[in-house]
Amino acid sequence: MKKSGAVHFVLCTGTALLLAAHGAAAASKKDEKTHYPNATRSEPKNDMTSSTDQKNLNQGLDALNSGDDAKAKELLHKVIETSKSKYAQGYADLGLANLELNDADYKSAIADYKKVLELNSVPNDAYFDSMFNLVNAYVGDEQYQAALDELKIWREQGKRETADSYALEGNIDYRLEKYPEAIEAIKKAQSMTNEPKESWNSILMASYAQSGQSSQAAGLIEQQLAKEPTNKKLIQNALVIYTQNNQDDKALALLDKERSQGLITDESDYVTAAKIYANIAQSTDSGETNGLKAASLLQEGLTKGAVKPTAENYKLLGDVYMIAGNNDKALDAYNKAAPLASNGDLDYRRAQILGAAQNYAEAKTAIQKAISRGVTHKGKAYVLLGKIDLGLKDKAGAKAAFQQALQDPDAKSDASDELKKLGGGK
Repeated sequence: MKKSGAVHFVLCTGTALLLAAHGAAAASKKDEKTHYPNATRSEPKNDMTSSTDQKNLNQGLDALNSGDDAKAKELLHKVIETSKSKYAQGYADLGLANLELNDADYKSAIADYKKVLELNSVPNDAYFDSMFNLVNAYVGDEQYQAALDELKIWREQGKRETADSYALEGNIDYRLEKYPEAIEAIKKAQSMTNEPKESWNSILMASYAQSGQSSQAAGLIEQQLAKEPTNKKLIQNALVIYTQNNQDDKALALLDKERSQGLITDESDYVTAAKIYANIAQSTDSGETNGLKAASLLQEGLTKGAVKPTAENYKLLGDVYMIAGNNDKALDAYNKAAPLASNGDLDYRRAQILGAAQNYAEAKTAIQKAISRGVTHKGKAYVLLGKIDLGLKDKAGAKAAFQQALQDPDAKSDASDELKKLGGGK
């Protein structure tokens, strides 16, 4: 299943903050407005009678809300271990679960939220907020079906519908590859508020794209761009949609506009734009034009220091120069990339270019270095070494190299053909 960071978010109801108003002391007030007035669950009675429990619980929740996690854990665990009150234990488990959710300790949060629900001892607001946060914990732990099942129970028993809950449902549906359902849920969320979140549109666009409705995704992103033409996140999303939908003209126009507006500023911007130019250059007849655009953009980033001089970035520079048909500049980029790389693959590429230019002496040095450093396709490297040796009129060396290549199943056929030409193969 495809996953995109752009559409992954976890909505939290902020129950930790709600505890300040719905804690042990305040929960019994009759004049508080409940968030779940139509819930099917009957609220249990407060069975806490110990003043010590009251003190430890309130201090633990106060510590939680003030950010003193260590003190909160100590006091809340004390309540769980010593109190005979299910009410006190339920709130203590809830406090710990909130703390764990905020720390992204999803498995622990799931376990403690389940304890709250099993005890069934806290008021409806705390109970159903715990259930909703359990959904979020499931999402964080990538248990998407469990999250969806729990969300349905929350809605059925709590009798509450919110924009955030439908947005969360859309996120879960997307993770489960239920794209039509995700679209419906996000649209429902957007219809319930005057301030829909930007992340909801990300899920909606991704769901449209994954369900084959690229035109709807493109239309949505274009509406947003019309309102926020310099929003880099929207531009990146639009570029993804255009390239996925083979709308190269739109992608190129947006890239050129992004560059002219000075919106390409950091390494991610430069690298992403260069790769899109390169992909379009390879898939169309615009190899030289768009390959050079990619190269000049990367070179600009390197010169400014926005793009780091890494093996990956120099390799990309070499690749786009190759696409543009400028082998000399490609070789120069690979020469810079090779010493920074973890193996000899880029030395192998250097040897290919040097060999094609009949610069056999330098090509042999490069391919020998590639083999000594380790290459992904060792057999192919020996085949190339053999061909370079032939260029150097060294038939014995070539024969030895081709015989080495025979050891690799992927290169065996080519090596056999070369040996036959030399009269020394099968």
